[in-house]
Amino acid sequence: MADTKQRILIIEDDSDIAALEKDYLEINNFEVVIEKNGLEGMERALKEQYALILLDLMLPGADGMTICRNIREKVDVPILMVTARVEEVDKVRGLGFGADDYITKPFAPAELVARVKSHITRYERLTKSFSTQKTHDELDFGDLRIKHTTYQVFVNNIEIALTRKEFELLYFLASNREIVFSKEQIYDRIWGEEMYGDMKTIAVHIKRLREKIEKNPSEPMYIQTVWGTGYKFIA
Repeated sequence: MADTKQRILIIEDDSDIAALEKDYLEINNFEVVIEKNGLEGMERALKEQYALILLDLMLPGADGMTICRNIREKVDVPILMVTARVEEVDKVRGLGFGADDYITKPFAPAELVARVKSHITRYERLTKSFSTQKTHDELDFGDLRIKHTTYQVFVNNIEIALTRKEFELLYFLASNREIVFSKEQIYDRIWGEEMYGDMKTIAVHIKRLREKIEKNPSEPMYIQTVWGTGYKFIA
């Protein structure tokens, strides 16, 4: 019988943490590869196929931010950033460079496994959904066009690069115009987790989207904040 285990790449220079992550993931039927050097881990991520990448922030050879950005530019794979830092700016930067989510050390192994499974499941579901969509599935708002089938967004006929989560979030809101969604509802729909979610992730992705699609991000035309409630898409 063919081996159907999903492969996880861990890029982590702390041997104890890497071993802990590996043990718990293997218990849950994942195949795990560890790289301790940032550059070597990045090269492996670009050459080989993985279901998800666990990426430490502080690494020898190249830092996690640089690695995340380079991987995201070339490979479409869920990236979960693992960091010992607690500064909000580091979390924001990580998400801005294309990480799908982050988990802060020290973490419970059960939480790590739950996050990994959730991101892989949502990635597979989204990929399958996109592959079965009709080619005319497109949202057109004049200056803004969203092409669901090809995963493309255009502003004034110029293609805008979005991360997978940014695209999911934009398409979800744009497909439900005028409907107000709470942060909890958005997180549950896009990230698929209620127990372990950090609502700050929503604000970071909204900010990044506005910077990419709005003429004036400080006075957004499309993605509106409904104070005390959540967000809605206006067109």
